[in-house]
Amino acid sequence: MLSPTLGVGIASTLFAVALLASGQNSTITGTISGQIVMEGFINLRIPPWLRRLITRLLAVIPAFIVTWIAGAKGTGELLLWSQVILSLALPFAVVPLVKFTSDEEKMGEFVNSLPIKILAWTSTVVIIILNVFLIGYIVVTGHDLG
Repeated sequence: MLSPTLGVGIASTLFAVALLASGQNSTITGTISGQIVMEGFINLRIPPWLRRLITRLLAVIPAFIVTWIAGAKGTGELLLWSQVILSLALPFAVVPLVKFTSDEEKMGEFVNSLPIKILAWTSTVVIIILNVFLIGYIVVTGHDLG
């Protein structure tokens, strides 16, 4: 979508940088939340360098295998389906998050204000509705997202 405005070279580079940043963001978030769960809930302590190595290998190995087996076409399909799966998983993270942050007993003085609650629940409902449309599209078209 950026190609007509910026040119193919710059658009491709910007997309690659954005994809890399997004991947790093999710990996770091997963690593930190995993650390909190392991250390806080199950008293499992792993050196930070080992934890980072494990989480990054778990993130990279499946993509490497698909790229090696299926080539560039498989990589494109993997990217597309990974976004579909992430989209479908999003409500399972957002609903508890909004519910938790809107609970005055749990959040105390940091509870969401009424306008934020309305915005958060509206966004959550929009995400769920869009996912229902996505599932319908996949079913009607026979799983062809391309």
